[in-house]
Amino acid sequence: MKMKKIVAAALAMAMALSLAACGGQSGGQSGSGGGAGGASSSTPPAQSGSPTPSGASEITLWTYPIGDWGKEAEVKALTDAFTADTGIAVKVEYLDYTAGDDRVNTAITAEGTPDLIMEGPERLVANWGANGHLVDLSDLFDDEDIAQINEVNEGVMKACTHTSGAIYEYPLVMTAHCMAINKTAFEQADALQYLDLENHTWTTENFIKAVEAVYGEFGGTVGAVFCAGQGGDQGTRALVNNLYGGTFTNAEHTQYLWNDPNNVKALELLAGMDGIEFDPSLDGGKEITAFYQGILKMAFCWNIAQQLNPNSADTGAEKTISGEDIVFMSFPSETGKSQLCGGIWGFGIFDNGDQARIDASKQFIQWMCDSEHTADAVKTARYFAVRNTAGGADISKVWADDPIMGEYTKLMPYLGDYYQVTTGWAAARTEWWNMLQEVGTGSDIATVLAAHEAAANAAAG
Repeated sequence: MKMKKIVAAALAMAMALSLAACGGQSGGQSGSGGGAGGASSSTPPAQSGSPTPSGASEITLWTYPIGDWGKEAEVKALTDAFTADTGIAVKVEYLDYTAGDDRVNTAITAEGTPDLIMEGPERLVANWGANGHLVDLSDLFDDEDIAQINEVNEGVMKACTHTSGAIYEYPLVMTAHCMAINKTAFEQADALQYLDLENHTWTTENFIKAVEAVYGEFGGTVGAVFCAGQGGDQGTRALVNNLYGGTFTNAEHTQYLWNDPNNVKALELLAGMDGIEFDPSLDGGKEITAFYQGILKMAFCWNIAQQLNPNSADTGAEKTISGEDIVFMSFPSETGKSQLCGGIWGFGIFDNGDQARIDASKQFIQWMCDSEHTADAVKTARYFAVRNTAGGADISKVWADDPIMGEYTKLMPYLGDYYQVTTGWAAARTEWWNMLQEVGTGSDIATVLAAHEAAANAAAG
């Protein structure tokens, strides 16, 4: 929906309400409801005795800590500019990944959800949207919008769209998750010869050789297959799936397919390698800390945010705590061209039954995601824009002045399928790290994979 469409929608609603009042009718237009098929954007009946909204002067936004969208000063600069342009005030509350989901679910139960929420498709599409709590945003997109997003990555719109056809997320930014190596340590072990540093790629064969070289030089654990919980689990999935081309779900995102001979082969390799340990005491965050401290010589949980500010320690980009160099790497694969897990972040609108606030929220999305202001919203997220043009403005060079961001764009073409929207995702993540723990204890890998795959599919229905 372009701005003129928002205005037209508001005028149409005002006319409809005026006609209803003249005819002596009560309530508003009845919607078809939500459910598994997706939420309707129709306006539900107004509550008895409540005034009919004629325009929204304030909306609320809850945001997870997506780059600097988790920092009040940076977000306030954006929302103040939006308010100055539109007259719509924005009240912002900040969520974290420890208690954020519980807070949102409690708000849903208490019918106290915000107007807008910023997160990714696994929550917006596969959870809250699929369960009928969000507004279908299909009317925000015209053919040009979709073409511009698809030009960058065709998986983005697919991830933001429910199987019903409803679009529950308007995407703003994305990134590729990757791994990292301690370049200083690899150089000392003469292991850099096994890496394509120009393209940040390596083959499975060269990964094995590099680990052998670093282990021979330093001993101990070179890299840890962390499995204390789900934190950072995209790293272990990408490692296992890429080594020999294994799968995680089917293409339709309706079934988990872990018990793949290629995954068995990958896990057998990792379990038998000197220098690689399955560690049930570490999750992704603790693995990053151990890597940053120099205890580990590679990290499987990494992305551009870590490359810019390792361990969030503010002690220098691309450096460990002792000043050793960090190089980001794609995961190893037989061809050297891996399929990276990614993140996509944007906005969804909760269907609170107030059309004026819904329209104001759509105006906010348009302002942030498809206007001359989009470059600022993208920079605040500190990730990569899902489109090269927004509101007629070229944003393809938004990171041209940042050499680290510019170098990291080399990984973006390796983004793979966004399978995090598969049904039963939360339960599947638990099954995955439990499976890794059992592999680490020496259990039969094929048997363990089959059992946990079955449990994940049972949760997915």
